[in-house]
Amino acid sequence: MGVGFSKVLTHTTDDEIPISSTDSAPQLTYKQPRKNLLFPRPLLPPAMPTQCSSQTEPVLGKPYVKIKHMYEMKKELGRGKFGVTYLCVEKATGIAYACKSIAKKGPQEVENVRREVMILQHLSGQHNIVEFKEAYEDREKVHLVMELCSGGELFHRVVTKGRHSEREAATVMRQIVKVVHVCHFMGVMHRDLKPENFLFATKDEDAPLKLTDFGSSVFFHTGEVYKDIVGNAYYVAPEVLKRNYGKEIDVWNAGVILYILLSGVPPFWAETEKGVFVEVLGGKLDMDSEPWPSTSDAAKDLIRKMLTYDPKERITAAEALEHPWLKEGGEASEKHEDNAVLNRMEQFKAMNQMKKLAMKVIAENLSEEETKGLRQMFNNMDTDNSGTITFEELKSGLSRLGSLPSESEIRQLLNAVSSIHDW
Repeated sequence: MGVGFSKVLTHTTDDEIPISSTDSAPQLTYKQPRKNLLFPRPLLPPAMPTQCSSQTEPVLGKPYVKIKHMYEMKKELGRGKFGVTYLCVEKATGIAYACKSIAKKGPQEVENVRREVMILQHLSGQHNIVEFKEAYEDREKVHLVMELCSGGELFHRVVTKGRHSEREAATVMRQIVKVVHVCHFMGVMHRDLKPENFLFATKDEDAPLKLTDFGSSVFFHTGEVYKDIVGNAYYVAPEVLKRNYGKEIDVWNAGVILYILLSGVPPFWAETEKGVFVEVLGGKLDMDSEPWPSTSDAAKDLIRKMLTYDPKERITAAEALEHPWLKEGGEASEKHEDNAVLNRMEQFKAMNQMKKLAMKVIAENLSEEETKGLRQMFNNMDTDNSGTITFEELKSGLSRLGSLPSESEIRQLLNAVSSIHDW
């Protein structure tokens, strides 16, 4: 599989006002939110300051607090485009949580975090959505304290399990599609659904899957058109690239996840990010090569409907939940997938991890632990034990991870690494 160092697309959200969804009531039953009735109009905090650099009023409309007085901040759990997530422990109870700290860099970042807090408050209490505890703020950052999901990312669980069947994929996808349906029913469009944003609550075999990271999410109004580019290249819907989209993009994202779960590779890929976009806009879906001939017709039918090019013709989340393949006890096969699928998925996962680390090297914001891991990767690529990585060694090493980036991307990574050669 040839793919390049794909970074998350630029997020340039326009100002939006939270409005309730006008979708029809779902046919499915699910846990009602504890803190909100369906379709409340979220209360807006005080007006956002025009310049964050001279900000005097708190973003959240509450006094500044020092979060370290209440929580002991532990190790870093992950980084995204909007913030850094840490393991934290509440001093009063000893309970562990995840804390996402977001810097207030400017007016747009302030608006984004205000909206993320409102969306988390609005959705909190839903079964497959990470539980929100509280938001705190100091002069530099906003801190979102949430449920700690310790069971690992979606693809990591699938790969390490060592076996995988359509029936097991359907169990996972029911939770993913159900949470999309709940979000849409409650007037929220996630806009960045990808496997990294789905975490298992615990390490238990039957642990629920939880959707996290609502940094790109918005309250939407049915019929309203959105134009800002969001998401990840592999999962982006064609109408996002055309800057004319609505909530249907979340179903497309989920369809891509299903495609990868059953084949091990994304439906649209190329050597560069631009090439991926060309493939997405082309809309040609491969359902003929391996392993698709041995995949059930019902599974392929659902994928085609979720990845329908025209969003107006695409299946909705509510309709997908009634699909014969997705229904509990439905037509999903119990036959275990060929190991080649898991191997491809593991390569795709490893390649994405490598690209994330590469981007962080370039941004010079690697943690000490990640630096050690990346150094080991490069040591493995140093086949002649010279202590330096040549262009060809890096290219070969990335190919072994399932990636074939362009020459310019490889040279960019080499230049970044050379600047921190004294690890």
